[in-house]
Amino acid sequence: MRPTGRFSNGKTFVDIIGEMLGVPYPAAFADPNSVGVKLLGGVNYASAAAGILDESGQHYGARYSLSQQVVNFESTLDQLKTMMESSNLTNFLGKSIAILVFGSNDYINNYLMPSIYSSSHTYNPSQFGNLLLNSYARQLWALYSLGLRKFFIAGIGPIGCIPNQRATGQAPPGRCVDYVNQILGTFNQGLKSIADQLNRRPGATVAIGNTYGAVGDILNNPSTYGFNVVDRGCCGIRNQGQITCLPYAYPCSNRKEYVFWDAFHPTQAVNEILARRAFYGPPLDSYPINIQQMTLINY
Repeated sequence: MRPTGRFSNGKTFVDIIGEMLGVPYPAAFADPNSVGVKLLGGVNYASAAAGILDESGQHYGARYSLSQQVVNFESTLDQLKTMMESSNLTNFLGKSIAILVFGSNDYINNYLMPSIYSSSHTYNPSQFGNLLLNSYARQLWALYSLGLRKFFIAGIGPIGCIPNQRATGQAPPGRCVDYVNQILGTFNQGLKSIADQLNRRPGATVAIGNTYGAVGDILNNPSTYGFNVVDRGCCGIRNQGQITCLPYAYPCSNRKEYVFWDAFHPTQAVNEILARRAFYGPPLDSYPINIQQMTLINY
């Protein structure tokens, strides 16, 4: 047992998708050893608290926002150009799948923190959702122009149900914060429009994961999936607290029965369900195609 740098008791959604694709544990971009041949097995650019907007999560300190992650990808590309011929690189990028899981932090660590961030004073929920969509689309176009062709974009889950939001007292005990869930509609629906637009580009294949629906199904029918605890994290302050899993904290022993690992993130058991639905699911889970179908497309 050792820390893995992940906000979970085990594997994340991307770890599991990587295993399904035959590339387990892509190299971390920030790891100085992530050079040369290691890059060919994929790179993980994820950064804690990072958002679509550069300012999201800044109260936590330094992080790689989406725009910086695109710049980081460009630096990886520079290395790959020294390792293979142009035609081979074009083919390599065309077969690669970019998985993007963004948006939650722009709400949790920005819009829903009015004492720190001004966004909720400046934009109504619909305007903020569109701001995120426009910024996201710009970065996706950039990644497409750099040579990537296959994208899986995860929608935002019902964050009004995470322990962090339940602990705000805005909803009765045992209930999710409905307002928080409702304001996500513009963003989640808008992702489908982005996919439709990108899919018109030559060679592009874009799919949107219905995280909201999949997590909602688990929360509404926990026993069907083997879960008993849906309203608090396995690790962290026990009273649904907003403090997440800290060093030397003792997590629960029955982790497979918990939906949430900490105040914000799901357990490996939930990540496994989300990954299966993204990889094998029908259009309701992954629109318009799933990741497995995406791997079979060659241009």
